[in-house]
Amino acid sequence: MQGEFVIIESPFKGNTPAEEAENIAYARKAMRDSLYRGEAPFASHLLYPQMLDDADEDERRMGIEAGLRIGRSADRTVVYTDRGISPGMKQGIKRAEDEGRPVEYRSLYGSDRRQNDKN
Repeated sequence: MQGEFVIIESPFKGNTPAEEAENIAYARKAMRDSLYRGEAPFASHLLYPQMLDDADEDERRMGIEAGLRIGRSADRTVVYTDRGISPGMKQGIKRAEDEGRPVEYRSLYGSDRRQNDKN
């Protein structure tokens, strides 16, 4: 919907540095897609790893929790599914559902791959 503040869910952590780089590139495309829909998107997984060490579980948890707190003021959570649904994304989806925030699933490439969830 036009002008809504939305939380973007997409995979971040990869099994290899190359996979993580692909996930970051995908998240940027998801943000662009959301902006072109007239939304105001936020993707904590693109911002917080720039100042927190994602390999450090305490810092990773701190970043995830901060992003989830910001989500409380969002109008909707938008899940981009082309690269599967990671455990971190599942946590964001559950938080949105628990807080009564609508969750929308999207694909950049025309197929909804929710059935191909990542553990």
